[in-house]
Amino acid sequence: MQPIAIITGIFLGSSAAIASGLAVVLFIYWLLLDEYPRLEAEMPVLLESSGIFLVMTVVCAVSFIGVIKMRPWRWAAQAVMWASFLGVAYYYWP
Repeated sequence: MQPIAIITGIFLGSSAAIASGLAVVLFIYWLLLDEYPRLEAEMPVLLESSGIFLVMTVVCAVSFIGVIKMRPWRWAAQAVMWASFLGVAYYYWP
C-alpha cells in the first residue's frame, strides 16, 4: 500500500468519525430540544459543522477509492482533498 493511500485512509477515518459524532450530537440535541430550548441556539452551528465534515468525508472517500484503484483522476481527487483539508483547518483556526 502506498503512503499516500495510508494518509488518505487516516483522513477518511478521522473525518468520518467526526461527522458521525456530530450527527449523534445533533440527534441528541433534536431529541432534547423541547425540554431545553437553549439548545436551539446551538443547532445552526452544529448543522454547519456536521455538513462540513460530511462533505469532507465524501471528498476523502472519493480520493481514497481513486488512490486504491489507481484511477487516472486520483491526483485531482487528492488535490481536492488537500484543498478541503486546508479549507477546514482555516475555517476552524482560532
